[in-house]
Amino acid sequence: MNEILNMSINEMPRTEFDCSCGRRHNFSVHDMVIRKGAIEELPKVAAPFKDGKVLVVFDQNTYKVAGQKAVELLKNDGFNLKELLFDSGDDILIPNESVVGRILQEQDPDVNLMIAVGSGVINDSVKYVTSRTKLPYIIVATAPSMDGYVADGAPLISAGYKYSYDAHLTYGLIGDTDILQTAPDDLIQAGFGDVVGKITAIVDWDLAVKANNDYRCDTCVELVNRALDKCFSKAEGLKTRDAESLGALLEALTLTGVAMALVNMSRPASGAEHMLSHFWEMDFIARGLNPNHHGIQVGVATPIIARFFEELKDILPEGVMDLCPSHEEIEELLKKGGAPSNPKEIGIERDLFHSSLIEGYKVRPRYSILQFAKDNGRLEEIADKITKEIYG
Repeated sequence: MNEILNMSINEMPRTEFDCSCGRRHNFSVHDMVIRKGAIEELPKVAAPFKDGKVLVVFDQNTYKVAGQKAVELLKNDGFNLKELLFDSGDDILIPNESVVGRILQEQDPDVNLMIAVGSGVINDSVKYVTSRTKLPYIIVATAPSMDGYVADGAPLISAGYKYSYDAHLTYGLIGDTDILQTAPDDLIQAGFGDVVGKITAIVDWDLAVKANNDYRCDTCVELVNRALDKCFSKAEGLKTRDAESLGALLEALTLTGVAMALVNMSRPASGAEHMLSHFWEMDFIARGLNPNHHGIQVGVATPIIARFFEELKDILPEGVMDLCPSHEEIEELLKKGGAPSNPKEIGIERDLFHSSLIEGYKVRPRYSILQFAKDNGRLEEIADKITKEIYG
C-alpha cells in the first residue's frame, strides 16, 4: 500500500499500486533520470526507437544549452534525426496554433519518437502533438521552471484563450542539473513560484473535499508536501544557482507531476492561484504583450489566494485554515527564493488585478476558494478589500 512514498524519484517510473484512497494508481513514465550529467543517458532512454526517425524540437535558446549536445549524442549513437528549431527572437514563444501546427507539419510519416528540448512551451506543444498522433516523446528539461514535465495535461493558447488539454505522459524525462544551472534567473523564479503555488492548491483541494464532496488522494498530498518541504528548506540557494537547491526544485516540480499523473488530474498542483495566473496571461496576450512566465505569476497569486482564505476563515469548513500559512509567510518564502511576491512587481495593473479576483473562478471548471467566496456572497467585498490594500 502506497509504497511510492518510500521510493526515490528515479525509482518511480513504471510503478503500479493499490492506494489507501481506494484506487489503483499507475505511473507509466518509462524512465526519469535527474542528476548531474543526466543528458548522457539520452541515447539509452531513446534506444527502443532507434530503428525509426527521431524529430528533435527546440528553440534558439534551448538549442544552445542542451539541444546541440542532445543531437550530437544521438547522432554519435547512430540515430536518424530530423531537427526543428523555433526562433522567436526577443519575443516569448507562445504555445499556440502556429507552434503546434508547425510541429505537426514536420512530423514525417517515418518519425516514431519526438524529443522535446526545453521547458514549458516546447514540452507542452510536443506533448500535445504526440498525444494526438500516438507517438511517444522524451523531454530534456532545460529549466526547473514548471511542473508539467511528467504531467499529462498540455496548457495551450487557442484563439487567444488558454485551455488545458488532455494529453499523455512523457516516455522519459532527462533532468541534468548541469544544464539546469544555466537557466535564466526568471525561469528559476518561475519554477519556485510554481512550487510555492502548491501551498494554496493543496488547501483548495481540502476545501473542495469538505465543501463540494470532491475526491482526494492523501498519498498524493503527502508526496507533494514532502517535496515542498525539501525544496523550501533549500530555497535560499536558488539565488546563487546552487546545484543541490536546483535539484530539489526540479524534484519538487517533478513529484508534483507524478502526483497529478497518479490521480489523472491537476488538483495536487493547481488551485485558484493558477486561475489568477491564467487570467493575467490571457489578458497580456490579448493586448499583444509578452506575458510573465506562468510560474512567476502563480507565485505572486499564491499570497493573494491565502488572503481569501484568511478573509473567509469565519465560515470555512473545520480544519481547512489549519493548512494555510499566512499571506505574509508566503510572501517571505517567495522573497527567500528570489521570486517576485507582489502583483505590482510584475506589471499587473490595478483594474486587471481587481477583474481577475472577480472573474478568475470562471477560468477553470473547478471548485476553489474563489467559488466558495462567490457562493457565500462575499467575492466582490473581499476583492475590493484586497485590491485596496495592495494598490491603495
